[in-house]
Amino acid sequence: MFITRFDLRAQGATGPERAALHRTAVDMARYVDEHGCASVVVSEHHASDDGYLPAPFQLAAAMAAATSATPIVLALTILPLHDPVRLAEDIITLDHLSEGRAMVVLGLGYRPVEYELFGVDFARRGAIAEEKLTRLLALLDDAHHGTDEVRVTPGPYTSPRPLLAWGGGSHAAARRAGRHGIGFFGQNDALGTRDAYVEAARAAGHEPGLCVLPSPAAPFSVFVAEDDDTGWAEVGASLLADAVAYHRWNAAAGLAEPTASVTAASTVEELRAADGAHRVVTAEGARRLVAEHGLLALHPLCGGLDPETAWPYLRRAVAAVSGSGPR
Repeated sequence: MFITRFDLRAQGATGPERAALHRTAVDMARYVDEHGCASVVVSEHHASDDGYLPAPFQLAAAMAAATSATPIVLALTILPLHDPVRLAEDIITLDHLSEGRAMVVLGLGYRPVEYELFGVDFARRGAIAEEKLTRLLALLDDAHHGTDEVRVTPGPYTSPRPLLAWGGGSHAAARRAGRHGIGFFGQNDALGTRDAYVEAARAAGHEPGLCVLPSPAAPFSVFVAEDDDTGWAEVGASLLADAVAYHRWNAAAGLAEPTASVTAASTVEELRAADGAHRVVTAEGARRLVAEHGLLALHPLCGGLDPETAWPYLRRAVAAVSGSGPR
């Protein structure tokens, strides 16, 4: 089993280079869809000097049109920055394009600069999120079942509503998800998080739903090479660019809990020695990771890696865990 994620961060990319990354991401989604991918994940950030994907719904829509079976996950959409009506319409449109295969993970985000860009008060982000989540869920429910003349249209493909979850790294985030009757995606597997989610859901009269709590020990950007040394020589700099950027953001936000996919390495050698979130492995190593963690997390365009370099790594990874494609 494997998942494939895209954030399209690429420091210094030109317009044509960035366009190629966007098109390659769609082509890669089509490819993994043909080989049993468990999910394709796209993410959202703003005001990033490396061009991190700011509009995941557009990319997810293109991927939905290019695929037929793979679930598509937006993880995550920064709810306080969005208008609930526009967001409900985007969710419904993606729900139809994907025929119910898309899930949207909502969250607060953690970078003040993004709130500044949108003119939203970072200090009130929790209260704003609570207000907008309540409104969003009501809009989606009314679109499917409501009779009011003024409402979001059309109704969604999925009944009773498209699959939603809340994302975060705290018990408060888990309780928000449970209280509103949606799933929860944690940033880690901190003790008591699942209990906080389940208890809040049941206290609000909801049956607990999907609860994903990734281990910080699990690798989240894996490349499958013919041999480790060659792999690190070819993709190490791109993996490091990704690692450094995420660590810088987390450190600036003062996030206390370990977050899956984040490492403090500052050189390629340190990143390799850490054997953590970013890894280069052989096909046999990939199969061991699947046996240990249940899946292989691929990030084929990590750090703006050139598509011509990225494609062989993706094909080897798919072949290693699915038994199909070139080895």
